[in-house]
Amino acid sequence: LQETKRTPVIWFEFQDCAGCTESFLRASRPAVAEIVLDVLSVDYHETIMAPSGHLAEQSAQSTIDAGGYLLVVEGSIPTAEEGIHCCIGGRTAIEMLEEAAANAIAVVAVGNCATFGGIPRAEPNPTSAVAVMDLVTDKPVINLPGCPLNVVNLTATVVHFLTFGELPA
Repeated sequence: LQETKRTPVIWFEFQDCAGCTESFLRASRPAVAEIVLDVLSVDYHETIMAPSGHLAEQSAQSTIDAGGYLLVVEGSIPTAEEGIHCCIGGRTAIEMLEEAAANAIAVVAVGNCATFGGIPRAEPNPTSAVAVMDLVTDKPVINLPGCPLNVVNLTATVVHFLTFGELPA
């Protein structure tokens, strides 16, 4: 890992409870500080990034424009009423996911909500929540379920990608 290029990461939180982020913050091998400061370039993550507001959105946009990043998605995506039930910076989760997935190397769906729709998708599902794989069909999507996800699975996936230059089977 010391010899690998720091791969950019965009981490979106949509319809979620932030449990997967909490799990990520408790990573120990490598520790989250190592991951964020030495292994990856976490360019956008609402919960742990320093910038906020327009500066945060600029950070995400710069990374999207450059391409070649991993997109991590936490939470399901509401599709009812054109996605108005989850908006960040005036944009719906649908818009953000579509734009960010277009230039991503791959999409990593973390937790049950992102992988299967989770609790938001349960009946009666008033927001018409769906999983990431229901919307992203032209890119590799790695599903790492769990509530919250097991952070070892996430770090192992990232380490595999950085070490071998390809996603795990």
